Amino acid sequence: MRSICFYFQIHQPFRLKRYKFFDIGYDHYYYDDYTNEETVRRLAERCYLPANQTILQMIKETEGKFKVAFSISGVALEQFELYAPEVIDSFKELAQTGCVEFLAETFAHSLASLEEENDEFEVQVKQHASKIQSLFGYKPTTFRNTELLYSDEIGRRVANMGFKGMITEGAKHVLGWKSPNYVYCCASNPRLKLLLKNSKLSDDITFRFSDWSWDQFPLTADKLMDWISACPKDEDVINLFMGYETFGEIQCKETGIFEFLKALPRMAEKAGINFETPSNLFSKKKPIDQIHVPYTISWADEERNTSAWLGNELQRSAYDKLYSIRDKVRLCSERKILQDWNYLQSCDHFYYMSTKHFSGGSNHFSPYETPFEAFTNYMNVLSDFMIRVREKFPEGVDVEELNSLMKTIDAQGKIIAQLEEEKSKGFAAESKACKAASKSTTAVAKKTTTKKSTSTKTAKKA
Repeated sequence: MRSICFYFQIHQPFRLKRYKFFDIGYDHYYYDDYTNEETVRRLAERCYLPANQTILQMIKETEGKFKVAFSISGVALEQFELYAPEVIDSFKELAQTGCVEFLAETFAHSLASLEEENDEFEVQVKQHASKIQSLFGYKPTTFRNTELLYSDEIGRRVANMGFKGMITEGAKHVLGWKSPNYVYCCASNPRLKLLLKNSKLSDDITFRFSDWSWDQFPLTADKLMDWISACPKDEDVINLFMGYETFGEIQCKETGIFEFLKALPRMAEKAGINFETPSNLFSKKKPIDQIHVPYTISWADEERNTSAWLGNELQRSAYDKLYSIRDKVRLCSERKILQDWNYLQSCDHFYYMSTKHFSGGSNHFSPYETPFEAFTNYMNVLSDFMIRVREKFPEGVDVEELNSLMKTIDAQGKIIAQLEEEKSKGFAAESKACKAASKSTTAVAKKTTTKKSTSTKTAKKA
């Protein structure tokens, strides 16, 4: 039976305030709280809450036959907790249906997977999985990388973390003549199964749904099912991957996008098509082939590579400067520094510096007038952040020496904790022994008293 796999990305960065050169060394708070709150509240009202309610209704009306998957970045979850906790509650309600899968990703929605010389990628994935489990009681088994970044090397690292499957882009230059409508597997570790985005159908919904100049306008639920049904019979997995903001923001309510979404299960049932989550597909279907991806792909732009974030000297310079202090940051235990480290890694900051689509006007998604303004502002913030890190770990101290020292301190801490635990257990055992002895003494005393009482009564009778 042919299946549709819906996956939605949800991410919002902590946007930076205008941070001037003269603020460096004095102002250690970097974020535009007003813009962040206004953005999250607007998207909650237009997209997240009505879309969640629609999907919940669809799941109930189909008695659990409609299924979807979400990947929500850690920094987005933290903003929901700050500015729109009702969004978290609505996702918890969806989680309780058992028809929604939550995927793992990097906590910061970062480019950490491109860093091969350290374990920043693994640290963030573990942090994100922990956040998902604490909020929704769900342990992710499927991985989705930032902006669907993938390569053979990234796949190997994801498989080593224990994930059963991963989703990525069905890039034409990788697939060639092959179709994205199958389950594949990782070339560097075949145990990791892969689902590839059907770019055409996904983009038809995200970008062309309300485009009057499109020759297929209007897109309706029955038309979409006709297109899917027309695929070759053995192509049994149709992966529709998109940003969740498609519903209510990119395609506003007035376009009929929510009515389109509601009609999908009914039209799919008529066409003999069902809905599955990634983990369900991975457990039911075997891969038909390996996919070799020697160079990193993504779902961004026509090139489907990393050039949207690292395509010019500004972006590369900022990226290299950020990760040059990674080892020292990870040795730090100060919560505020680790929090800022996460927020500054969001790939959006590098995307704002892109000159690919800049031709005198600002990037549609950027809060800055120009890429150069984005770069200057980010580097000012990063300069202050680096000063704070260096104050914790002066330049004269070698990182390896620091690392060794921190490991020693950590080991001593564990030994102390173990001794404290043994001491506590010793006190507990001693207390238990004392109580037992006390009970025994009391019991003997009672027996003695009882015997004396009996002897006295016998003597009186005599």
